[in-house]
Amino acid sequence: MRIGVAYSDGVRQTWLRIEVPEDVTVVQAIERSGVLGMFPSIDLETQKVGIFGKVVKLDAPLKTGDRVEIYRPITCDPTQVPRRNGMADDE
Repeated sequence: MRIGVAYSDGVRQTWLRIEVPEDVTVVQAIERSGVLGMFPSIDLETQKVGIFGKVVKLDAPLKTGDRVEIYRPITCDPTQVPRRNGMADDE
């Protein structure tokens, strides 16, 4: 079956489309995709992963067409970042 694996490190991003067996899990798809070699800083022990924006465990099964996403850790304090409400600064 065909699935996608997506990751961005803030500078580079990639979306890999790969063929995997029917019974593949999230972690197996990530390993097969080669993304870990492209981004050695990925740490699956600490980083969250998801399918189409929903956080899942590494052993979650995949379905045809799923997009596996590897999420970066939050690097800023959300309480210190100005809230964006869609309004221009001069309004």
